[in-house]
Amino acid sequence: MQSPSNKLIVSVAGSGKTTYLVRQALNIVSEAVLITTYTEANEKEIRKKFYEINGSIPANITIQTWFSFLLQHGARPYQGNLFGGNIRGMLLVNEASGINYRNSKGIAVPFTEEKNFIKHYFAVSGRIYSDKLSKFVFRCNEKSNGMVIQRLAKIFGHLLIDEVQDLAGNDLELLRLFFKTTIKITLVGDPRQVTYLTHNEKKNRQYKEGKIKQFIVDKCKKDCVVDEVTLRHSHRNNKEICDFSSKLYPDLEPSMPCDCAECRNAANDHSGIFLVRKSQILEYCSKYSPTILRYQLAIEPEWNFGNCKGLGFDRVLIYPTEPIIQYLKDGLLTKMVKNKSSGKTKEKNAFDIAKLYVALTRARYSVAIVYDYNDETFIEGITKW
Repeated sequence: MQSPSNKLIVSVAGSGKTTYLVRQALNIVSEAVLITTYTEANEKEIRKKFYEINGSIPANITIQTWFSFLLQHGARPYQGNLFGGNIRGMLLVNEASGINYRNSKGIAVPFTEEKNFIKHYFAVSGRIYSDKLSKFVFRCNEKSNGMVIQRLAKIFGHLLIDEVQDLAGNDLELLRLFFKTTIKITLVGDPRQVTYLTHNEKKNRQYKEGKIKQFIVDKCKKDCVVDEVTLRHSHRNNKEICDFSSKLYPDLEPSMPCDCAECRNAANDHSGIFLVRKSQILEYCSKYSPTILRYQLAIEPEWNFGNCKGLGFDRVLIYPTEPIIQYLKDGLLTKMVKNKSSGKTKEKNAFDIAKLYVALTRARYSVAIVYDYNDETFIEGITKW
């Protein structure tokens, strides 16, 4: 029997998930609420939204980044059960940490928890590696016979996790523990918008790159409901953009444009997705003034695909990479890649799907893609300009 108290809400770009999360929290007045999110930027956005909607943050609501939450409520209260030292903060890493040596093939071999506990978890500064923090919390809970999670349940009645698609590895093991408590858990996120890798753990590797829905279905089906309806409508993108961007994630429910009068009342004579030849760029930009998006090396006022996450523009013009151009030609999302060391082949994404999704869904009215098309070119859902 599924529990209605725990839920994963799968959102789409422009669905107003931060607004939804804040309104849900404001409806809770008799219990303590913790709202946590992966990045400092999103934590600030949540605080800003509280002031926009409510004028203040109620005393029963705590807002923290995921790492700050894990340090304060996960690692520090019962760290003595695991080791005799002190945690001197956290070291943010974006690649595998605690490396002992590299083998003959150049593969990094880390210090193991069993043989060198300190070097496995901590830098020489005494700060814990960010990619090991959730594992450390999990171990603390084991060694304290569940006291870490029990303490958390005594403090908070509700736990709201934003940008849940960014959680991975042992973060997901902590979710499983949370689901078994009296805390009411709400997870919100867009699995399509994982634009950077935050973990390098082997644990739950099959669920990285935003596969949070699959994790819930596989591991937590009895403890958490998946909701793909509540935040399915985009208040930013029109139907053409919703339809085309949804093709990038065929396993997820397609996004749909909202029918809010205030979102759809602007006069607009140019809507949809267009191919624009290089020779037409100046003319197109002069006529429609789109925001320029590049995969990388953008110079202000242009934006890189990854950096424009969370933003919205009336119109965008995208400079695609060669792999994206190939996708426009053949429609293939994956390709088979041969491992040079083992000789084995495995299926991989044919291009950076998440970043293209982010770029496409920044636009309210029109997306132009730089592409030197010919008379025979036909791509479903795209018009030649």
